[in-house]
Parts: sequence; structure tokens; C-alpha cells
Amino acid sequence: MDHLGNMSALNELKKHLRPGQVYRRADLLPWSNAVDRHLKQLVERGTLTKLAGGLYYYPKQTSFGAAPADDEKLVEAFLKDHRFLLTSPNAYNALGVGSTQLYNETVVYNHKRHGRFELGGREYDFRMKPHFPSQLSEEFLLVDLVDNLDRLAERKPSLLESVKKRASQLDAEVLARAVREYGGVKARKFFQPLLADDALTHAP
Repeated sequence: MDHLGNMSALNELKKHLRPGQVYRRADLLPWSNAVDRHLKQLVERGTLTKLAGGLYYYPKQTSFGAAPADDEKLVEAFLKDHRFLLTSPNAYNALGVGSTQLYNETVVYNHKRHGRFELGGREYDFRMKPHFPSQLSEEFLLVDLVDNLDRLAERKPSLLESVKKRASQLDAEVLARAVREYGGVKARKFFQPLLADDALTHAP
């Protein structure tokens, strides 16, 4: 293909790109007859930013410069799946149980990948989990905190005492449902004495 032909094909591909979107290489195949060459050229020109192998971002320009890729879009493109939950140990700080540490970590509960991956200069901790809610709730975070206690820097005995107090202030059936549906061995064992057996067994 001559230079003019290549420019025409490249411009045709660019017409399909939208600022703020994350693309997999496979997403661009319908619009390019030389996708690897075109991707290389678009990255060299700064049109696209390479986030990871086969993963690209079309930066959205703001008054402060190029905005980073949205976590939700980045993770969905990486997983090729919309079923995931983004969280962080920092979320526990809002529970009022004494956790105050700040962590530079984003946790991704999902069904497909496990391990730490760097995407776009940020590290994500992907953890495979059979069940998780579509969005964070206080009950889920309380259960999740107990299951991940060993990962936290706070003093564990005092933290658990605060968790007990907070648990007593929540709706027992809602908390029991969170334990039953999302809790691991640690959480189930910890909350069992705090919740009525029938609530844990029969929570709808």
C-alpha cells in the first residue's frame, strides 16, 4: 500500500475511535486491514496509548491534559467481561470500625483472572471469586474485611471488636445474607455467633 493509501486507511480507522474509550486489538479488526501497523502508527503519533499487551486507550483531553483511562472501561476491556466488582481496602475506612490506613491498591473481584496486573501504569489485584454483589454495600464490606483481615496493617483484635459492634447495628437478615452469599470460611466462622442461626440459614 502506498503512503496515501495507508493514510486513508489510517484515517478511516480513526473515525471509529472515541475519546475516553479502551480498545482491545480484536475490537479494531473490522476497521483495519493492517491492524498491527496501524496500531503502531497511532501509538507513535500519540493518538492511542498502549495500556498492556493488546490493550489501547484513546485519551480524552481535558483542560488539565489527557485524562487517564476509566477503571471500569479498562477492566472490562481487559477481562472481556462486564461481571466484576471494583473495590479497595480503603473502602473499609468508611465503615467506622477503626481502619484508617490508606492503600495504593485496586481490587477486582471477577470470574476470569487471578493475579496482579499492571494496566496503564496502575496495578490491579484481580481475585477470582464465585460470588460478589454488583455494587458495594456496608454489609458486603464488613464481610470482606473479615475475610481479608490478614492483608490489613491495623491491629486485628481491636479491629474485630469494632466489627462486632458495627455488625450489631446493622440489619441482621441483610448481614446474614451477605455472609451466606459472599463470605469465606473466616467470615462465616466469625459472624456465626453474632447472628441467629436461622438468619444465616434462611436469609432469602
